[in-house]
Amino acid sequence: MKRVVVTGMGVVSPIGNDLPSFWESVKEGKLGIKQIDKFDTSEYKVKLAAEVEGFDPKEYMDAKTAKRMAEFCQYAVAASSQAISQSGLDLEKEDKNRIGVSVGSGIGGLLVLEKETEKMLNKGPKRVAPLMVPTMITNMAAGNVAITFGLKGKCINVVTACATGTNSIGEAYRSIQAGECDVMVAGGTESSITPLGIAGFQSLTALTTSEDPTRASIPFDKERSGFVMGEGAGVVVIESLEHAKARGANILAEIVGYGSTCDAFHITSPAEDGEGAARAMDFAIKEAGIAPEDVEYINAHGTSTHHNDLFETMAIKTVFGEHAYKLSINSTKSMIGHTLGAAGALEFITTVKTINEGFVHATVGYQVPDEECDLDYTPKAVEREVNYGLSNSLGFGGHNATLLVKKYAE
Repeated sequence: MKRVVVTGMGVVSPIGNDLPSFWESVKEGKLGIKQIDKFDTSEYKVKLAAEVEGFDPKEYMDAKTAKRMAEFCQYAVAASSQAISQSGLDLEKEDKNRIGVSVGSGIGGLLVLEKETEKMLNKGPKRVAPLMVPTMITNMAAGNVAITFGLKGKCINVVTACATGTNSIGEAYRSIQAGECDVMVAGGTESSITPLGIAGFQSLTALTTSEDPTRASIPFDKERSGFVMGEGAGVVVIESLEHAKARGANILAEIVGYGSTCDAFHITSPAEDGEGAARAMDFAIKEAGIAPEDVEYINAHGTSTHHNDLFETMAIKTVFGEHAYKLSINSTKSMIGHTLGAAGALEFITTVKTINEGFVHATVGYQVPDEECDLDYTPKAVEREVNYGLSNSLGFGGHNATLLVKKYAE
């Protein structure tokens, strides 16, 4: 099995639309959570979201191309462009048949569906846009990335709800391990802060109704009351170590383990003992051939819902035992909300940066300890050397995914 390394990363997020600005905001503990601007929320209980601001698709494509893409695809292409640029890949010199794409979205072009449904109901079926379907469907993030950069290798769209980003990178990792591709552009993207998107999650009572941005997305805090919807994209370039070394790439980190399981328990709630998430972490650790005690850091799924944070805490204790209390654990969602299909990818990128810089960001807003969630959730940022970091994602439907990242060494 081939070793797989990370050589490029790209970001579109509520706290920065490129990797440097995103990471600087993460270190500052900047909140990207504000009043929803995209539509009128006067009839909604939910008032807050973490919206992408200042994004201009024309920095990455011409106006005509941008018009033919939903926002989630625009974000994916932008983040992919950044990741490819950082990786130093010269696509004119590469065999594009050996470069694949694994970029997923949990929901896809929801706003497109809303607008075209309204047209049909008010003006009849003949007024529905001819490109509604190819603009809306979730696989078009991967499709548009491949088309934009001419990548002709394996091209897949993993959809596992909130675990999409992590599974997308994990399956790309497996593809390189198995020799199907030399390079994969992988990650997740989402843009579902729409009238129907917020209404649906609000009716599910999954979203917080707090109107205080500083007390809205507060993972592991006793006063947590639901998640905040976010949006954006995270994309990485990963490749076989052999390929990266042959072209003299700057290697950022190595992926050494991937676990993917299912709770087979409930359509929205994780298994009550965190058993499925525990198995995903255990699989990743065993694949890497290390002991649980070698892991220093976990970027938790940490959604700020009661069940998720409690059951993820239980899962961590199951896997790590007493070592669980020595781990630095945080949740990037405390700043950017829950970006659904993009979450795992943005959090994977944060894990790589944590390893690179020895900096564990704060779980921003964490104030009131919960006796049932009694681990170290990093209320204040700390400097700590991290050689091994885990990134967890849990999705509706019982999907669990974990990636284990290692500081790169020869």
